[in-house]
Order: sequence, then structure tokens, then C-alpha cells
Amino acid sequence: MGGGRRWRRAASQVGRSAAVWAVSTVTMLLLAGILPDFQLQSPDGDSATTTAGTAALGAGAFGVLSAVVWPLLVRLLLLVPALVLGLLVFFLNGSLLLLALRITPSGQAEAAPETAVIVAAVMSAVASATGAALAVRDDDAYRRRLHRLADRRRRRLPPCSSTPGTVVVQLDGVGHDVLRDAVDAGLMPTVARWLGAGQGQPTHRLTPWRTDWSSQTGASQLGILHGSNHDVPAFRWYEKDTGEVMVCNRPSSAVELQRRAVRRTGDGGLLTADGASRGNLFGGGAGELALVLSVAVRRDRASRSRAGYFAYFSDPANAVRTFLSFVAETGREIGQSLRARLREERPRVSRGGLYPLIRAFATVVERDVVVAAVMGDLLAGRTAVYADLVAYDEVAHHSGPHSRDAAQVLRRLDRSLALIEKVAEHAPRPYRFVLLSDHGQSPGETFRSRYGLTLGDLVRAGCGLPVPRRAERTLPQALGFARAGETPIGAEARAAVRAALGRPVEESGEDRRPSRRSEPVVLASGNLGLVSFPDVPHRMSQEEIDARHPALLSTLADHPGVGFLLVRSEEHGGVVLGARGVRIPLAELDTDPGPLAHFGPGAADAVRRTHSFPHTADIMVNSCHDPADGEVLAFEEQIGSHGGLGGAQSRPFLLSPLDCSPPVEDGEELVGAEHVHRVLRRWLHEAAGTGAPLTAEPEERAA
Repeated sequence: MGGGRRWRRAASQVGRSAAVWAVSTVTMLLLAGILPDFQLQSPDGDSATTTAGTAALGAGAFGVLSAVVWPLLVRLLLLVPALVLGLLVFFLNGSLLLLALRITPSGQAEAAPETAVIVAAVMSAVASATGAALAVRDDDAYRRRLHRLADRRRRRLPPCSSTPGTVVVQLDGVGHDVLRDAVDAGLMPTVARWLGAGQGQPTHRLTPWRTDWSSQTGASQLGILHGSNHDVPAFRWYEKDTGEVMVCNRPSSAVELQRRAVRRTGDGGLLTADGASRGNLFGGGAGELALVLSVAVRRDRASRSRAGYFAYFSDPANAVRTFLSFVAETGREIGQSLRARLREERPRVSRGGLYPLIRAFATVVERDVVVAAVMGDLLAGRTAVYADLVAYDEVAHHSGPHSRDAAQVLRRLDRSLALIEKVAEHAPRPYRFVLLSDHGQSPGETFRSRYGLTLGDLVRAGCGLPVPRRAERTLPQALGFARAGETPIGAEARAAVRAALGRPVEESGEDRRPSRRSEPVVLASGNLGLVSFPDVPHRMSQEEIDARHPALLSTLADHPGVGFLLVRSEEHGGVVLGARGVRIPLAELDTDPGPLAHFGPGAADAVRRTHSFPHTADIMVNSCHDPADGEVLAFEEQIGSHGGLGGAQSRPFLLSPLDCSPPVEDGEELVGAEHVHRVLRRWLHEAAGTGAPLTAEPEERAA
């Protein structure tokens, strides 16, 4: 029986290959008849039989070269940036076709280089579609075709366990309410079916969770994958002890943050047991890595971030299809941006320059490669997979979290989930699918568009430093100097602005204008701003800041675009500052939340926890928040932002199978990325049937 099955399988494979060859031959003949610069005949003409033979030989040679030479070319080009590699796809494919035509025995076939690119693209797409159509009714063939997307190094795996594996897919930036609205609107039928929306029994439960103050991928994903996001106060921050700016999506910073988390927990991460990390900032302890930022600086070829592209682009049909989608997405972004400008939509940010290419990379190339890697992991039977799809987050930053542009991305992401689910039917073990987000996004115009100046301009004005000319006209109005009955605090701020604009300052006593050495470092993470003074080796206190820059804290706290400040206090340990001189010690926030009252439950705990971090900035600035519409003001040029407190950015979701134990008990709340890590770790133990206790339990969250 085994031998007969193998012979039937071989015969089936030969039949499919012959069919693909025949269709490719016909395609080449049709293109030769349509395209004037593509010839299969000699100038004097050939018989129909000779022309057909030339087409058959050319199609066969192109197919063989695509199967043999293409993977070698892609491997050689792994050092080329992924965006450049995508642009080379067409030209490489066209070169293979020209080579195939040259080696045909007749020697009569020829094509112009630009025509060869078109012919090669069409033939690759037709061959791929034909092979898929013929294999769709053959589970073994379908599985073998998908297996080519897997990492070639893991082909010869030992038999995997029969216990369920776990796939965690992170939909970057999709808030809980955005997901619910998308399901209700019919944009995500796969997720709707899991939730039992409309018909059928649900297979999953939906649970909201609350982020830390730093509501961004770096803090959330580090906590989820490694069990600790301690001392990650924002997406970017200045560290006085090293003099470096840490940025979560910078490879060197990601390496260091992962190292700190592993040292703090004493554990490698969530994915140490036969895990795979795909498209993430951090590895999570996985042995299989692709497009992982924290390994991008490694020199060994197998561990580089771009090594994951080989498994996908080694198939020329995949490369061509992704490139075509890339071009289409670039055009779609240009058209959508033009439509927004013509309609004068507000709020709006610039979407020119390289952004259309960046968006296309995030929504097409990154998505296709990550999904292909996950499918390979399923077919290889890996125990735990964690993958991040960043498409929605990228589009929502520039188009808005509730925009039609972002809704279209959600629809395409749902199709990716359906594809992954379909592949799981052919996996050697059952799988549980967990869907989650790392944060949401809050809408709103930018701080600069509303007030005509940046947070950095405002800080410099409060310090009495010169500000850019573009901010000179708006600075007095932005600080509210036209108000009648100016308070002494307003007078201090006015003096600071006069100094910043280079105008005389009437002061008695010593000159308080700061020296150049005290110029602050101002960084933004969404609607969270961080102000640090690099010449002071420790975290400055309110008292020290007031002594050096008397108008700075009041200038910031009184600004209508600022919600609250966090600073260290020599008297109270830490205080929250608000407008009109509000000053509340952290220990009293539970009874008197003051300006935090607008930011919802848990805001006080989140602020206190960040205050305990060693690298918290001298001044933490959170923008204002309107609870009525959920809007915030981003200190970056984003109309959908996240990184601080306020609105939907702090309310992501966790979608889990009913086979898993509930994430939290009834009446409890899922708070913080570290808590999500413990929940996922528990589910992995449940799937393995070990019932083992959590290892390397993270330290208790600071009160």
C-alpha cells in the first residue's frame, strides 16, 4: 500500500507539472502574439509546430531556472535592504526569462529587456495560479505547496507532539472598540465567526485589557514576550547614565531592552519551548526567528532580521505577486492622500515623501512574509508562535484609527487570519489561535497643528531659550497671555517667552537666563512627552527645576494642550502638576486624582509605576484628553496616536479560545503587559498538559 501510494503521488505530481508547463507554453504563445517586442519566430517565419516547440522549450527552461536559480539569487541578495530587494524582483525575473530564451535550441526567440520583465511576471503569476488550482483538491499537494514557505532549515523535524500548539497573532494598534466595530460592520468575518456574531456558537471570548502608561509596542511586547517591561517609560527616552537616547524600534536598543528583561526575570521568554517569533521587536526566547528586530544586529547570516525573507522570496511567484501588491498599495496610498487633501479633511498630516513606500512595505511585504512564516511554523508543528502584523497601526497613524483607509486594512488582515486558520487544518497537530493587540490608538489633531508650535518649542520658551521663528507669532497666544488678570505665574511665563524671543527681560538680581549647557532634551512618544536635562546626572526634582527655570513647570502645566506633568519632589517623592498651580502628591491620587480624573481608572497606578523607573525623565508630559470624544493631542505628527494616557490607546484586546481558562476571574481586570504574559504562559502550560507553575514569576508591580 505504501509503495502504491507513493507511485500515485509521484504520478499526480508529474501530471500537475505537465499541466503547468502546458499552460505556461500557451501563455508564452499568447504574449508573443500580443507584444510586438517579444518574438518566438525567426524573421523569415517558422511553422506553427516550430513556434510551439520554441515556446514549450522556453517555458520549460524558465520554469527550471525559476525553481533552481531563483532561490540562489535571493540568498545572495539577503544583504540587500528588503525594500530594494522588492524593487529588484521584476528585473531578476525578466533576466531569467531572457536566459531561458537564449538557451532554447532554436535560438530564434528574443525579447526586449522591458518586455521580458512583463512576460516573466505574467508567466510566474499564471504558473502559480495553475499550480494552486490543480492542488486545491489534493490535501497532500496543498500541504506540500505551502510547506515551501517554511524555513528550509526545519524540514527534517522529528515527529511533533499531539498536544495543541498555540499561535498568537498580534494586530498592532487595533483597540478593543475598533475590533468590535469592525466585527459589527462585517469587515472581519473570521473574527466574527470566532465570536459567534450573528450565527453559530462562539469559539473564542473577547477580553479588554489595560496598558501601562507607555501604551506602545515596545513596552507592551517586551512585557508580553519577556514578562517584564520595567524601566520602559516611553517609546523613546534619554538615559543620563549612558548619554544615549533609547528607541524601542532601534535594533541596538531592542537588544539592550531584551537583555535587561531577561536579567530581571531570570527567564528566556514566553517562546523558549520550541517557539517561533515572527515580525516582532523582541525574540521572546524563540529558537526560530524571522524579521525580529532584536537579532537584526547579529552578524551570523541565519539569525539576521532579513533572513526570514528567503523562505518567501525563494518562490518567484510569491515575489512577483507581492511586488504587484506593493505597487498597488503605493498607488492606493497616493490616491487616498490626494482625496483627503481635495476634501480638506481635518485633522490631516503630511503623507508625502517616502511614506507611500513605507506604508506599502508594512501593509504588503511585511504582512505577506510574516503570514508565510507562520504557515510554515504550523506545517512544521511548532509548539508556540507569536507574530506581529503592523499594517493597521501604520495606516491609522496617518489616516486616523476610524478612517476608511484603516477599515480596508482590517478587512485584509482578516483574510490573512482566515488563510492561517485554513493552513492549520493541514498541520501535524491541533492549534489554538489567540488574537491580541498591544495597544489601541486615540484620534486627534497634533499639538503643532492646533497651537502652531511643538512641545520642544514650548519647553525652550519656558527655559528662556530662543525658539524657532515659525513659533514666535503663536507662542504668546498659545500661552494665554491675552487673558485679563494675569497671575504671578503668568508673569514668569511672559518673562520666559520674552527671553526666548530675544527681547529684553526686566529682572532684578542675578541673571536667570540658563547657559547653553542646560538645554533640555525633549522627546515625544505619541501624546507623551519627556524632558531631560543632560548636564544633571540625576533625575531632577521639582525644587531643582524651579530654581534653575522658574517659569518652565508653570508654562507647561498651564498650557491648554497639556493634561498633567509628573515630576520628582524632594518633599513628597513624586507629584502630579496641573493647571492653575494644582500639585498633588502621588500618595494622595487615590483620594484626589486631580488632573488624572479625565484619564480613567488605573491612571494613578500607571503614573506611580512609571515614577519608580530609574530612567524616567525629569519631566513627564501627558497631553490633554477630551473624554467626550476620546481625542488627544499627539506631540508627533500623527492623527492616530498612542504612547501615553487618554482614550482608546490604553484599551487593547485579548481574544482567546474557550478551551483556554478565562484570562481573569469575574470582576477582575487584566492590567498591564506583564499580566498578559502570565496569562499566555498559563495557557501554554495548559496546552502541554503539564500544569506546571509559572517559572521566573516577574516581580510585583510597583505600587
